[in-house]
Amino acid sequence: MATESRSVNRAEAVDERPTHASDEQLVALAQGAATVAQRQEAASRLLERYRDRVYIWCLKHLRDHESALDAAQEVLISAYRNLASFGGRARFSSWIFAIARNRCLSELRRPPIAIDADADCDRIPATTGDPEQLLLEQQGEEALLRLITEQLDPIEQEALWLRCNEQMPVDVITVTLGIVEASGARAVLQRARRKLRNAMARQANEREEREW
Repeated sequence: MATESRSVNRAEAVDERPTHASDEQLVALAQGAATVAQRQEAASRLLERYRDRVYIWCLKHLRDHESALDAAQEVLISAYRNLASFGGRARFSSWIFAIARNRCLSELRRPPIAIDADADCDRIPATTGDPEQLLLEQQGEEALLRLITEQLDPIEQEALWLRCNEQMPVDVITVTLGIVEASGARAVLQRARRKLRNAMARQANEREEREW
């Protein structure tokens, strides 16, 4: 009962400061609030924070407004449905963008819609890029994403995301993530890149050994 009381009190405290609640607080409330209404409200506030960012991510990869809207909606729905099972091993932002990455990769792999033989060919948009090359690039991206997930801790993953995908200045990343190291986000990014370089080098050596 004491544990339950503390959970409810924490949920109520978060609810009193909705605009300042952290992702972790909203996740805790969405998973453990006393009522269904409280859990749904927390989940809605949490996902609302990421709605535009998820759409921008999808648009960058799919390069089509309607496709990006559909993909972003599916990502948010999937996150909502699976929020109860989110274990907090990574940051919530890393988790939801992993869902977005997988959704975009699935969309990019989808075979093109068959063209009517009687269609006006002049009105058919020209495709760009060699399909085989695009597939190799996607596979390369998936391999890199696996390395990031396996080799970097949550704060390193988040810092790398904000720097590489949102072009956020290093000093802003430091403040956003609350990094207290002397060199701030710069040190975190350098450490993350060093880990990735070392992991990629190990993979290259392993491939050479197998080929021999």
